[in-house]
Amino acid sequence: MTQIKSNKLRGILLGAGFVAIAAFVFTGCPGQQRMLDTGDAAQKVYVAPGEHDEYYAFFSGGYSGQLSVWGLPSARFLKVIPVFSQDPETGYGYSEETKPLFNTSYGFIPWDDSHHPHISQTDGDADGRWIFINANNTPRIARIDLVTFETKEILELPNTGGNHASSFVTSNTEYVIGGTRFSIPYEQDLDVPIDSYSDEFRGALSFIKVDENSGKMDLEFQIVVPPYNYDLGRAGKGPSADWVFFTTYNTEEAHTMLEVNASRNDKDFIAAVNWRKAAELVANGHGQTAPGEYYHNYYEGNQGYAISEQKNGVTILDTREIDEDFIYYLPTPKSPHGVDVDPTGEYIVGGGKLATVIPVHSFSRMLQAIEDGAVVERIDGIPVLDYDATIAGEVENPGLGPLHTEFDGRGYAYTSVYISSEIVKWSLETFEVVDRIDAYYSIGHLMITGGDTKNPDARYMVGLTKTAKDRYLPTGPKQNHPAQLYDISNDRMELLLDFPTIGEPHYAQAIRADLIKDNVAQIYEMEDNDHPHALTRIADNRVERDGNVVRVFMGSTRSHFRPDNIEGIRVGDTVYFHLTNLEQEWDVVHGIAIKGAQNSEILVAPGQTKTMKWEPNRTGIYPFYCTAFCSALHQEMQGYVRVSAADSDVPLTWRTGTN
Repeated sequence: MTQIKSNKLRGILLGAGFVAIAAFVFTGCPGQQRMLDTGDAAQKVYVAPGEHDEYYAFFSGGYSGQLSVWGLPSARFLKVIPVFSQDPETGYGYSEETKPLFNTSYGFIPWDDSHHPHISQTDGDADGRWIFINANNTPRIARIDLVTFETKEILELPNTGGNHASSFVTSNTEYVIGGTRFSIPYEQDLDVPIDSYSDEFRGALSFIKVDENSGKMDLEFQIVVPPYNYDLGRAGKGPSADWVFFTTYNTEEAHTMLEVNASRNDKDFIAAVNWRKAAELVANGHGQTAPGEYYHNYYEGNQGYAISEQKNGVTILDTREIDEDFIYYLPTPKSPHGVDVDPTGEYIVGGGKLATVIPVHSFSRMLQAIEDGAVVERIDGIPVLDYDATIAGEVENPGLGPLHTEFDGRGYAYTSVYISSEIVKWSLETFEVVDRIDAYYSIGHLMITGGDTKNPDARYMVGLTKTAKDRYLPTGPKQNHPAQLYDISNDRMELLLDFPTIGEPHYAQAIRADLIKDNVAQIYEMEDNDHPHALTRIADNRVERDGNVVRVFMGSTRSHFRPDNIEGIRVGDTVYFHLTNLEQEWDVVHGIAIKGAQNSEILVAPGQTKTMKWEPNRTGIYPFYCTAFCSALHQEMQGYVRVSAADSDVPLTWRTGTN
């Protein structure tokens, strides 16, 4: 048995207790520390200066609420895409154009916990048009445009507690799915005792229709289901493409001390939903409308402002009230986290956190079980299929705490194992473990390049681990979360690289760079700028007053603002700086910051218009300046605003270029 470092063993002891240790002993040795020769590993990840990586990788930010972009195999950090949290670097969530994206039925919420990105698909393969990601805390789904790498839309999910089983797309991006992690009373704002859980609480599975051309989302329907915790989701492929699958735990319906009370049953469920049949039921009038307030926030046009639409009402299918079967429970051991479908669409793999095996269901056997009526019971109208009728096999000796599985397209699956901190590789033919390797430390999800698609590109695997401990130079009590890059192109997994990440990545997606990079926008074309306060010519710069509202229509070029001297602003005014960057050269960004601003500076890309709101509360002279280094005379790119008393008669004037 490979020796386990003391801090790793300590994590096992603290995280799992003596019962877990006993299980660890009986499940066998952990993976081995195996790394390519240092020179070989360095060569495999080396990307020469000026050269590009083979893959884009998108990592969720967890509690940062953001999405980060990395190049593989170099592990170069490329960008943070702001999504659910404000970003002072770019002004996202502070600028007037982007603030409406954070509107929810609970008010303005400029943060969240983002877990599961998923790239849009065509025929089961990532197509590089959009990437979706969930907000776990205040349930939402965002869509990021992979032409501009900017968030374009955020949709709130009503009657949902913890949108964890999200944001996974069907094989042609017909739908993106979401599921409630924390069951709550489905009736909005219902005030009931917590111990009425089994009677009053329900789960909700959300199906969001995606426009095939624009990507715009629409909450089409929800399925109301028993009050379990719905943990992760995944759509089928090929023969199973009309189905989606959700893991459940807490079939005990516990509402306190879940680490004990929600771990009693030997099996929980994978919920198999025939989404096409469910959509047909809705189209044929079988659904009903339930109250549910939510916000749909999105951009219209090329630029402009984000728009917030407040909506109320959602179409539901309640399993207790629908006679036709369109959802089935597959018993699955034990407290399953991941649910993953192999490239053929035949195998549905559960990741039972407390299971001693990895259960592998067969889609064709599931259909046969439905046809044969192999139903052991019904729960709220949902047929529970016989375990032996659907199971194709069980992977034995997988380690302790299997979580999530992806595939290499060559007949093998790879499963992350949390407590014993390893990755196991096993055969989809024999269901036997053929290789295992250490992860540092406490791995959650893993990601294979294309490993969730019909045609995986089995080059690299990334393990997303939860604790760094001694992996990097220490930076205090909290270390950034690690990621390990593995080579899986040969029979045995080999560790290539270990690098820190941003936030707490839970899941990641990777796509060949050539599917995206040639489509990425370099500038915003000035002739397409439809922002209502844009300047199309710098000569049109001006300042306008309407009562206590002042609008500054400002242009920027290297290396000055127009106007750069403004007088006649008064204490109590609300001033909007509408800054248009009139550059039309790639990556020539201008910013603006002003003394006393209570929000953020903003960055403006070439051809773009953004707005900063400023409310001066003291008289004086206020400098403003460009925050983005743009030329040799960047330091000279500045201006002044004079603020006078509220009852001042100083006229409103603006100018550039005279002393």
